[in-house]
Formats: sequence, structure tokens, C-alpha cells
Amino acid sequence: MSFTSKRILNYFFKGLLFVAPLALTAYIIWQIVLFLDNLLPVPIPGLGILIVFGMITFIGYLANIFITRPIFELVERWLFRIPLVNILYTSIKDLMSAFVGDKKKFNTPAIVKLSENMSRLGFITQDNLAMIGEDEMVAVYLPHSYNFSGNCFLVPRDNVRILHGANSTEVMKFIVSGGVSELSDPKK
Repeated sequence: MSFTSKRILNYFFKGLLFVAPLALTAYIIWQIVLFLDNLLPVPIPGLGILIVFGMITFIGYLANIFITRPIFELVERWLFRIPLVNILYTSIKDLMSAFVGDKKKFNTPAIVKLSENMSRLGFITQDNLAMIGEDEMVAVYLPHSYNFSGNCFLVPRDNVRILHGANSTEVMKFIVSGGVSELSDPKK
């Protein structure tokens, strides 16, 4: 292969490295916007998504008002009584509240010692496991690389070191990217 063709191939791969993630990100965002906009069959583009966001915000407002809060709690208690719906609803609600609720769970990054020479990054999700008789254990979520799934392990408290000053979002990005993303120095 000649010098010029190697250079052109190198330019192509550098361009691909820039364009592919940008295009894929734009495509995924566009598909999410289209999906949300098409939830309501409104002939004006963009109006459907505005109505959906407005309705969700209004329901959130109603759920916070003293007068209507008991109605939401009653509906929730009713959902808890339905066997399959209970599991599905509580799992989805717990997952959503881990990211956006008052009880965010992925805000305590930690290093978990797996063996003498090996550790993994994760997030402490439960600091107190007394309810299952494991006072010396904590629950740690270990996300998979290049995937948003993960595993929750119960590990001895002594094997977990909290990363004070570490940015939770950057640690999650670092883990999900397989360690490819850069971590910034918390002292800067």
C-alpha cells in the first residue's frame, strides 16, 4: 500500500471515529423524540411530545399536592396487591427512582476488592443489609461494560472503599465504556 493510500485510509478512520458516534447519538435521540411525539396522534409535529411532557409534569404536580397525594398512594397500594403487576411496577419504579428520584442510588462510587490483585468499580446501593441478617455486608451494583445491565453483589464492608470526591456520572461512563473514557482528576 502506498504512502498516499495509507494516509487516505487513516483520514477515513479518523473521520469515521468522529462521524459514527455523532450520527448514532443523533439517530437514537431522533428516534426517542419521534416515539414520544407519536404517542399522541396530533397532526402538528412536536406538539405530541410537548403534550406528553406537560401531562407528565402535571401528574407530578398532582402527586405532590397534599389533597391528591392520598389518591396516588391508594392507586399504588392497589397495584402492590396484583401479583405480577406488583413485581413489574416496583422493579421499574425502584430503577427509575435510582436515577431521578429523591433516593438516587448511583451516587456513591466505590472500589470493590474481588481478590488480592483484582478490584472493580461499582456503586453502593444499600449500606444497611440488617433486614436480611447481614450487618457486615453492603450491596454494590457493578455495571457491565458497553451495556447498561449489571449485577448486584453483597460484599463484606471491608472489601469496599468509597471514592470520595469522584464524580458519579464520570465513574458510570468509565465503567460502561469498559475503562476507555477518561476520568478527570477530582482535585482539579
